[in-house]
Amino acid sequence: MDIVDCILADHDRQRRWFAALDEARDDRDSAAKIFNRLRDHLEAHAMAEEKYFYPTLLQLGKGALDSDSADETTEDAIDDHNKIANAADAALNEEVGSDAWWECVDKANYQNSAHLSEEERQGLTDFRRRVPLEKRVALGLKYLAFEADHVTNVEREEKDPDAYIKQNENA
Repeated sequence: MDIVDCILADHDRQRRWFAALDEARDDRDSAAKIFNRLRDHLEAHAMAEEKYFYPTLLQLGKGALDSDSADETTEDAIDDHNKIANAADAALNEEVGSDAWWECVDKANYQNSAHLSEEERQGLTDFRRRVPLEKRVALGLKYLAFEADHVTNVEREEKDPDAYIKQNENA
């Protein structure tokens, strides 16, 4: 599995889970379960990208479409991951199904949707253009194994985008 395909499949899954949450507005129990699974997936997805995708992009990428560099793409993505996680985590402090909970879920959906479109347009395009298929497949297997090992109860720590780039551009 090419890591780009793995990431795109995750993006589709995230969009579907957010849509399922909309369908579960009147079913608090289902909404809570779907949200908890989605939140864990968002965390594992971000961690897997930060471990396997973005370090390689920093090394081999040049920027694509409306991004001037791999550094710019990566900095944006790490910041987006933080915003998504913070919005999802805020929902944990609210009563499931309450207006405040839905505001947090909707904010996470908004942040995530903006991130997905940008990542697909910039980072994934740059990756396909610059990273050989053999390397993408090897990274895809590691990415899938990482996610499989982080299915539930995932805790991600917020990262400083600039520190992340410094740490990973020569990894």
